[in-house]
Amino acid sequence: MSTQSEYLYKLFTSKLFAMACLSAAIGLGACQPEGPAEKAGQKVDKAVENAAQLSEQSAEKAAQKIEVAKESVAQQAEQSADTSNDALEKAGKQIDQAINNSERRLEAAKDKVVDSTKATGQFFDDSVITAKAKTALLNDEFLKLAPIEVSTVSGAVTLRGTLDSEQLVGRAIGLVSGQEHVKSVQNELSFTTNHPSKQ
Repeated sequence: MSTQSEYLYKLFTSKLFAMACLSAAIGLGACQPEGPAEKAGQKVDKAVENAAQLSEQSAEKAAQKIEVAKESVAQQAEQSADTSNDALEKAGKQIDQAINNSERRLEAAKDKVVDSTKATGQFFDDSVITAKAKTALLNDEFLKLAPIEVSTVSGAVTLRGTLDSEQLVGRAIGLVSGQEHVKSVQNELSFTTNHPSKQ
């Protein structure tokens, strides 16, 4: 049983190591400097840390349970041959159960990291779309000083503000619509006729 326990423990630790590497790779791929992207990266880092901590805790608990099971088997083996066989079988079941519980926890931690990465990936994509739309507006000769608010949710960009003419509203919508990954543009822009058009 000692050889089987060592094999199971090595199998468990190799899976744990592979999960930690996967978590680290996912975390490194999601890191971005500054602003909303940096926040997204921090969320992924935190999720990876949590997964790593959970994995370490699971490994420690599994190792403790294995040690307790080994001690229990050793004590009962000294008492009698009949009871040691029963204890050995019971310890094997405890070890199997501990490994299964640890694998379930690792799988749940992995799913949590993947879900977090997907969520932060969407946030990152939206922040990139927003940044590109704002840049396009700032680089336009007629719109660079216009008070236009830009927000993006799942690729749908919303424009808010008041411009000097209907032509400028149309120009802003056209510029933003032409940006990469923009799925739609929600126009909440208005215009005043009190000011002469800048076009």
